[in-house]
Amino acid sequence: MELRLKERLGRKFDEEIRFFKGWMDGPKSVGAICPTSSVTAKRMASVINPSSGLPVLELGPGTGVITKAILERGVAPENLVSIEFSTDFYQSLIKTYEGVHFINGDAFDLNKTLGDKNGVIFDSVISAIPLLSFPMERRIALIEDLLNRMPAGRPVIQITYGPISPVIAKPSSYKIKHFDFVVRNIPPAQLWVYTRG
Repeated sequence: MELRLKERLGRKFDEEIRFFKGWMDGPKSVGAICPTSSVTAKRMASVINPSSGLPVLELGPGTGVITKAILERGVAPENLVSIEFSTDFYQSLIKTYEGVHFINGDAFDLNKTLGDKNGVIFDSVISAIPLLSFPMERRIALIEDLLNRMPAGRPVIQITYGPISPVIAKPSSYKIKHFDFVVRNIPPAQLWVYTRG
């Protein structure tokens, strides 16, 4: 029992060190100073419909906390496509989550990044990309691109640490809904959902 606890704490410490190193190497590509909490990850994964038969797209898995929650939600590893910009995070993820289709690439260029998965329809998108680090036009273009890759009504869920939606309203193209405010996250996290029609 004590050995298992030490192993778990050791893994958590390694994860936080790796995350902090990623933040130091590229603060624009890592949006927080700590990994997402498991509570937040579960809330984000709760929007997935595991019985849809469609794959799920994850953006910015980082250390894999949200990846784990997606798999625990009932998504089979082969039904999860996950795009990570950081090569260090990517190399760690492919060792940790066998069977998940990880891609080391840019979520803002999905046509190229998805490769043979371009054209796939996704059930939902779970995003931890630090959108506030990018210009508003790029954020809007990303949300619209993601919504084009899902059935109408299915969600893109986005985590952010600002008080308002990181993407401005565009009622002619998508709807915005505040999904949750998770205090048990460092820093406290806001979750936003974007849907179409």
